[in-house]
Amino acid sequence: MSEGKIIEYIDQRKIITAVCLKDKASKLQLVTSSNHEASISPKRALLVSSISLPLTSSREELVRELKAIEKKRLELMEKLSVHELWELTHEEHEAFSFAGLAELAFSTQITDDHLSALVRALFADKVYFKLKDNCFIPHSPEKVEELTKAIEAAEQREQEISQGGWFLKELINGRIPEDPPLRERIVDVLTQLALYGEDAPDVKLGKEMLSRAGIKDIAQARKLLVTLKVWDEDENLDLHRLHIRTEFTEPVLEEAERITQDEPDFSGRENLTGLPVFTVDGPFTRDFDDALSLEPIDRGYRLGIHITDITPFIEPDSPLDREAFARASSIYLPATQIPMLPPRLSNNALSLVKDAERPAVTLFCDFDTNLDLVSHRFSLTVVKVEKQRTYDEVNEMYLENPLLVALYQITQALRQKRATNGAMLIPLPEIHFSFDDQSRPRVSLIDQDTPARVMVSESMILYNWLTARFAAEAGVPIPYRGQEPPQERLSFDGSHYIYYVFQQRRKIRPLTIDTAPQPHSGIGVDAYTNATSPLRRYMDLLVQRQILSGLKGKKPAYTEPRMKEMGISVQQTLKDIEVMKRNQIRYWALRHLAERINERLAALVFQKLRSKYLVILTDLLFIAELPLTSMRELSPGEHITVTIKKSDPRADILILDLAS
Repeated sequence: MSEGKIIEYIDQRKIITAVCLKDKASKLQLVTSSNHEASISPKRALLVSSISLPLTSSREELVRELKAIEKKRLELMEKLSVHELWELTHEEHEAFSFAGLAELAFSTQITDDHLSALVRALFADKVYFKLKDNCFIPHSPEKVEELTKAIEAAEQREQEISQGGWFLKELINGRIPEDPPLRERIVDVLTQLALYGEDAPDVKLGKEMLSRAGIKDIAQARKLLVTLKVWDEDENLDLHRLHIRTEFTEPVLEEAERITQDEPDFSGRENLTGLPVFTVDGPFTRDFDDALSLEPIDRGYRLGIHITDITPFIEPDSPLDREAFARASSIYLPATQIPMLPPRLSNNALSLVKDAERPAVTLFCDFDTNLDLVSHRFSLTVVKVEKQRTYDEVNEMYLENPLLVALYQITQALRQKRATNGAMLIPLPEIHFSFDDQSRPRVSLIDQDTPARVMVSESMILYNWLTARFAAEAGVPIPYRGQEPPQERLSFDGSHYIYYVFQQRRKIRPLTIDTAPQPHSGIGVDAYTNATSPLRRYMDLLVQRQILSGLKGKKPAYTEPRMKEMGISVQQTLKDIEVMKRNQIRYWALRHLAERINERLAALVFQKLRSKYLVILTDLLFIAELPLTSMRELSPGEHITVTIKKSDPRADILILDLAS
């Protein structure tokens, strides 16, 4: 019988001290040291004392006695070294009884108190011994190391949750506390949640931090980062998700600085510094990688297309080259510009800036009086830009300049020839964002079909086409761009131009890139590449290296397999950049529309779906959804007016109504 015995059992991972009041064979009726009643199966009894307490004592006296016994056992427990006991036993590879281990641990006559102290110590430790069938089994050294690391990790996690919860609670209550030791870790977890949501690596940890602060929605992580001034309100999250580099490393900057100090070697180059060379770009352009010249010749004109030659400065596989390869391209976003090369190079030392002598790869094209291309050649040259003009300046003054009039006529003729060859000439204005001092976006559309832009774009297309033909004839591997004819060519009746262009662009087949030349239906040429922007696009730099090898009669810088390998890597990065660009344009368009709630906007019905229409907001060339609801039937191509009801750029939500 166990009545009067001191019983110790495990409940909720704690050892409970109790006295047995009644032993009913199948159940033991107990009162614990905390003066609670309990009923357990005899099998749950971990330790049963050899002595008994007098049940004639009052309950208060029994509880008082239990507390005294428990205190003594805890004091004995503190004197026991579990690690030393493990050192004595772990090589035995056997299970030890409570009594056997207690004798090793205390080296004295063993009492119930010693047994309890031992069991409590080993049960509390969890690292060195495993409790099984009322015996303790020493863990192997490997298991001890594993458990030690797990406990340390759990302790670290609890510390992170505790400090993170406190820090965030202070933050949402309007108090930004002094930086806690784990601030960097807290910010890292918040960043993960803001970028990846439920897919964040530390999503459970982040949720527990937020929960301790009384926050249930993990979407609040972004707002907390804004409050902490880690991010701004309009932070471009894709930059972080895609790990886009925005700063240059010290080795890259050092190499760039060295390049700016080196004197360029112009030997073996055709000197064109006396030729009137000019650039035409946007008003905020600083990286000038292309320039033009036009001079009268006998029975025609000679067009010069001059592309800055950066191959003498950027060595293959140098730190600067590897950085440009990783970036793949300069990135032009509504509110941000991220250059491929350090600005001291792209905006200065390697740029075709005014009055500076620069090496170039020049394409000379001779046109007769019928504006037909009669001959062309590539040359390594030295050029000096005489004038730097903007598109608007050229548009305003070209009619007063006979050479610019001739250039426009030549490029218009080139454009018409491409159209005859099947080119898709369906330009749309480019959406442009400007910002006031409160970072509020303003939207405008820039016409891409002006005389100045035609002069530049057709000249660049000509350069890229003839570069592709040169490489094909020389057997130099480069990345050729191709495109099959569209699935269907739609007819344009002269009205609803935007509707026509959006519909036709849906019929265009995707671009292909290969080291074998192929026709480019969309541009209307038999071969095509990109070679006119080596400051801004890494593939253009690769093409420039290959072309220079051909011009100098040397072995190509890259073999065809290497060119393919590099092209695949760069193209993946470019795809990521394009996704980010589209996302950013959409974000800022929605941000702009958020300030125009209840305003009326012109729209064009694009397509009817099962439960909605797709419409084009013509002021932004932005496709949006318009619910069917009970509105009248709308026809594709129909001009309508819509009202903005809600625009949330972060949630990517735009709600429109058909205006009455």
